Amino acid sequence: MPKHFSKKLHCDIAIIGAGIVGISAAFYIKKQKPDASVLLIESGQAMALTSAQSGENYRNWWPHPAMTAFTERSISLMEDIARETANLIQMNRRGYVLSTRSSDIDVLMSELYHGYSCMPDNQIRVHETAGSTHYQKPVSPDWETAPSGVDVIKHQPLIRQTFPSYAQDIQTVVHVRRAGSISAQQMGQYMLDYFKEQGGTYVSSEVIGVEKNNAFIIYGANDSVQISAAQLINAAGPFINDIAGMLGTSLPVTNTLQQKIAFEDKASVIPRDMPFSIDLDPQHIDWTEEERHWLSEDCEHDYLLQKMPGAIHCRPDGGDNGTWIKLGWAFNDTTTMPERNPDLLAAFPEIVLRGAARLNPSLKTYYGRLPRSLHHYGGCYTLTEENWPLIGPMSVDGSYVVGAMSGFGTMGACAAGEQCARQVLGQELSGYAKALSPERYSDRNLMSEIHALNQRGIL
Repeated sequence: MPKHFSKKLHCDIAIIGAGIVGISAAFYIKKQKPDASVLLIESGQAMALTSAQSGENYRNWWPHPAMTAFTERSISLMEDIARETANLIQMNRRGYVLSTRSSDIDVLMSELYHGYSCMPDNQIRVHETAGSTHYQKPVSPDWETAPSGVDVIKHQPLIRQTFPSYAQDIQTVVHVRRAGSISAQQMGQYMLDYFKEQGGTYVSSEVIGVEKNNAFIIYGANDSVQISAAQLINAAGPFINDIAGMLGTSLPVTNTLQQKIAFEDKASVIPRDMPFSIDLDPQHIDWTEEERHWLSEDCEHDYLLQKMPGAIHCRPDGGDNGTWIKLGWAFNDTTTMPERNPDLLAAFPEIVLRGAARLNPSLKTYYGRLPRSLHHYGGCYTLTEENWPLIGPMSVDGSYVVGAMSGFGTMGACAAGEQCARQVLGQELSGYAKALSPERYSDRNLMSEIHALNQRGIL
């Protein structure tokens, strides 16, 4: 470590990592204890790494009630921010649609009932005939007037009438209503501004070491910064295990690189009022015969000829008056070391386009002719084996982790930040706090229940 320090700082609480989750922790600490001395440390600009790659979506659909309660709370907190800021965060709510070509969805229905078991009754409404029940179409994106609950549509004429861009072979859709999109950057900036206005300090420096004596000593590379803190929060995103390692401990997480694309829908093939739409079914990618021949001779990419997993997604981007769309497909399951500038798969735009065209066939218009202005981006999904977050004490007294929020960092940030703040400040915790903390690994019954789930909620 540096022997001489040009800057020495002291604080009650130091937060390492200024992604959306770290910023949220700082925000809620200041909300709950304005006089706390808090430093937020990041090697550069805030929200410039994984948070910058967010899909900016949210939903309360999870196959377990603990995760449902967690995201329910987070959505309510985002709604509070939307109200406080005249919807600066651009919150809208057309829902999530899970689509399948199967009419036998008993397993999915059991997951729905289990996941929403913490909610009021009558949250799940099944529509099997045209006149059996009333289905409210997603006419307006307004989050304040949108219905709650879940609509399961098993009547194909109603599916075609409501979602005309979908393929004709879709037999069932599950429309999760408390779901939509927000501007993650606007939300993060609002929380960061509030943190600074309340006396919080932002330190731009790479953390190169952490020690624990009477206090935590954090060493920064830039200008030889040394920070002394009574408590430490590890919110370093894909680098949370690096920070844990500096303290002589470890966290049960891995990283996988996932990618997305966004491009201008100049041909207007995706309706602007289409919800975030997921194709649950596995598929063989729609390659041409020539492409299949090339791939069969390419040992590095011939896996693309095999059956691919489901959960590919598509949504309009930019609101009703926008022109862009986003596509994503988290099919990669190869673990990797976290990187700030990961190498992206050059073929991914064509892969995800062909995969998404199975649910929305009009996307075939762009085969081989994606716009040059296309934005291809990606970042690490940092996840536990069960894909639940880690929010709670680490093994070193006075240290906490808030992370492992693969693919749900934006939607879970508020509840995660609030929960972390309550833990650090010694306040009353929510009913799901233990289940989402590292303590859950000592609860054999809970872990057995989690491992028995068919879904992990990865999109």
